[in-house]
Amino acid sequence: MKSKVVIKSSRFGMSVFLDPKSPFDELLEAVAVKFRESARFWGNVQIALLLEGRELTSEQEFAIVNTITDNSGIEVLCLIDQNAERIERCEKAVNQKLMELSANTGQFYRGDLRRGETLESEASIVIIGDVLHGARVTAKGNVIIIGELKGSVHAGAAGNHHAVVAALEMSPLSLCIADCGQHYGDKGRKLGRGPMIAMVEDCNICTKPIKKSILNMLKFN
Repeated sequence: MKSKVVIKSSRFGMSVFLDPKSPFDELLEAVAVKFRESARFWGNVQIALLLEGRELTSEQEFAIVNTITDNSGIEVLCLIDQNAERIERCEKAVNQKLMELSANTGQFYRGDLRRGETLESEASIVIIGDVLHGARVTAKGNVIIIGELKGSVHAGAAGNHHAVVAALEMSPLSLCIADCGQHYGDKGRKLGRGPMIAMVEDCNICTKPIKKSILNMLKFN
């Protein structure tokens, strides 16, 4: 039997392919079933959503988003444009902005950090690669990871509560900023989908999807 709904994930969000020939009411029911059955797999996450496969009105898009949220723990932050070229430009823009911000720090590390490896910086640092499970990064400034964070990071290690941690994918074992910390167990935990930023709010670690407004606020002096 042909699937009416196919879910795909990427580092920048979730794609849902919709059968172009099915009546919309049947398609909406298929979306409900698919997300209800996979709710435990996805858990409670915030995502950017791309709907593919057919033209949709604004009302239909709204109905699909509501169906997803009603049948899972997923919170849809925004809908991604279906135009492939614009999506590619968006991904490149995120990477380019992170690189522009990193240029002001003067400190780079190129390559993956693996289990047992430690990297320390007297200022902010940009890691062009992944921080893997069991690796640790400590910096007195910001930590920007142009890759995936699976290990542990301590930013603002000298007491800077304004420091941040950013990564293209964030599934850390632990995050610390200044004297505020959060541990996520021995296996870590996925904190959202796509580029994320962690900062201190009300003495707690808060993680948010990276948006243009947040990037423009960051200073790396």
